[in-house]
Amino acid sequence: MFDLSRLGGWADLPFFAQDLPQIEAALEGQDILPPPERTFAALERCQPDQTKVIIIGQDPYHTPGKADGLAFSIPQGLGGRLDSLGNIFKELESDLNVTRTRSDLSDWADQGVLLINTALTVPPGKPKAHAKLGWSKLIPQIFEKLADRPRVGMFWGGPAQKFAPLLGERDLILTSAHPSPLSVYRGFFGSRPFSRTNQWLRDQGQTPINWADP
Repeated sequence: MFDLSRLGGWADLPFFAQDLPQIEAALEGQDILPPPERTFAALERCQPDQTKVIIIGQDPYHTPGKADGLAFSIPQGLGGRLDSLGNIFKELESDLNVTRTRSDLSDWADQGVLLINTALTVPPGKPKAHAKLGWSKLIPQIFEKLADRPRVGMFWGGPAQKFAPLLGERDLILTSAHPSPLSVYRGFFGSRPFSRTNQWLRDQGQTPINWADP
């Protein structure tokens, strides 16, 4: 079902040999979002040695055409409400005084932002239906792979924050409420994750992320 030929430096994670076959068997014959060729887009687009920042999402958008394999990202020109992504853009404007209109976040991935969901598939119209399918076993292995040097982890909302202990003292750990309309006023607005990340990257001698439109 899944093409693993583009995983590059992630291909040796035990998950792909030990856990993915059972997930594929469970998904056999089902419609899934994003399409199978986009399931691992986050890993394909942002290789381990390139990764500076990890942003943990939950599961993909369950509206057909909306999920593109990068957490929170929406294909450009799709239309409709941006919901969580729109709130991310509001915080970005408040934090850095820059405007973001591009909903496709592939330029973030190209700069070293790993936009990974804790579940990589969802059935159309059924949010969180694959949350217990075994996808979350991949996340600790990703963090272990990235333990070779300090990185930034953004953990928005309770499900994401469960993975925060996977980072260490030398990493920058940013936690807040989730940017969804239901929780954004509980601490996401005003958390300033983008400026804090860029300052930390500068302090590490690294190039900051251009969060604005490319």
